[in-house]
Amino acid sequence: MYRLIEKAQKGDDRAFLQLFQTYEIDIYRMGYTYVGNKEDALDVVQETAYKSFKAIQTLKNPTYFKTWLLKIAINCSLDILRKRKKKNDFNEDEIIHENFAEHLPEVFDLQQCIDYLSPDEKSIILLRFYEDLTIKEVANLLEMPLGTAKTILYRSLQKLRQQLQEGGSYV
Repeated sequence: MYRLIEKAQKGDDRAFLQLFQTYEIDIYRMGYTYVGNKEDALDVVQETAYKSFKAIQTLKNPTYFKTWLLKIAINCSLDILRKRKKKNDFNEDEIIHENFAEHLPEVFDLQQCIDYLSPDEKSIILLRFYEDLTIKEVANLLEMPLGTAKTILYRSLQKLRQQLQEGGSYV
């Protein structure tokens, strides 16, 4: 793996492609969890491939290749969400409450609850539990102090527990 990364950093397109394909499904899954639809998730994968290919030389430690890719994927996902928000003239809080009211009879699951977390909370939960990173790795990846990451993780878990106990009522 490290040999492929070295080759990719020296400009070997095939080595980069092989590396990227190893984590393509993880990137798609992360993107889909953020953006919520197939088309935008595929855009996340494509944009992550482009940005990571252009910036492969900036990767200092090959051990963190996957987390480096996931960070790029998260940033691409957040970019798509920001663009989507700019296109939408509605107040986000009104949309959340209206959508919630429409779907009251439906069964709420963890994914729906995660969608209502803030971007930082969502990132920490996904990286910690979906990608199985340690909280220290999550803090490093998101470039935040370890204590802050722990606080956000705790707060996020509390929100999720509360939402699930209340049958998905979002506060």
